[in-house]
Amino acid sequence: MLERRVPESDTPGIADFYGTRAWLIARRIILARLKKMWPGLFGYLLLGFGFATPYLAAFGAERAIAAGPAAIGAGTQLVCEEGALPFADYLFDRVLLVHALEHAESLRPLLRLLWRVLAPEGRLLVVAPNRASLWAQIDRTLFGQGHPFSRTELDRILREALFERERWERALYTPPLAPRFLARNGLGCEKTGALLFPALGGVHLVEASKSIYAMTPLQTENTVATPLLQPDLSSSSSARR
Repeated sequence: MLERRVPESDTPGIADFYGTRAWLIARRIILARLKKMWPGLFGYLLLGFGFATPYLAAFGAERAIAAGPAAIGAGTQLVCEEGALPFADYLFDRVLLVHALEHAESLRPLLRLLWRVLAPEGRLLVVAPNRASLWAQIDRTLFGQGHPFSRTELDRILREALFERERWERALYTPPLAPRFLARNGLGCEKTGALLFPALGGVHLVEASKSIYAMTPLQTENTVATPLLQPDLSSSSSARR
């Protein structure tokens, strides 16, 4: 069982970083990579879970819904518990996880619920802190909160939740230094770091599909029965990869 890092009372949370110059620079770097992985989502229904709100609008999806637990879901459209996603089965074409897995109380039940609401041909895109990076080693950074992951660990977690890895990248090679340094040297550090130290990017970017061997997700003891929300998709075109 994974052990969770419990932040000390004086350790800042995600909300403390939101809107800071360092956060804006990190977001710009990560978002540039995400948009290359998902270049256009017009006609798609997109779910952002965790703290994904600042990233969703850039994808140009037909509809985008932001959801997350109360502890990290500031700015989301829907605050819900990890074990209670109030959405119909196979509803979303794409699911984006940002600041979700590292703060999850129970990983497998959460991922199985996301498996349930993801369309059969859909894709999951995970942004999670890399244990080997400087960003994960310093508590007072955006990705120094919660539980960081190695590539092997994250790959195993996804497979156990019936997801198959399709694409794996890393981003945020820029060191967590002063904002002025990041602003001047961020993009240059990204190119150099990816070339010389490919395993040390601050975050894993993992695209995964639903396993073709997976059956309907089982109910778990942490799953809470909730009313299902079905967005009005009458004006949306059906889009599948």
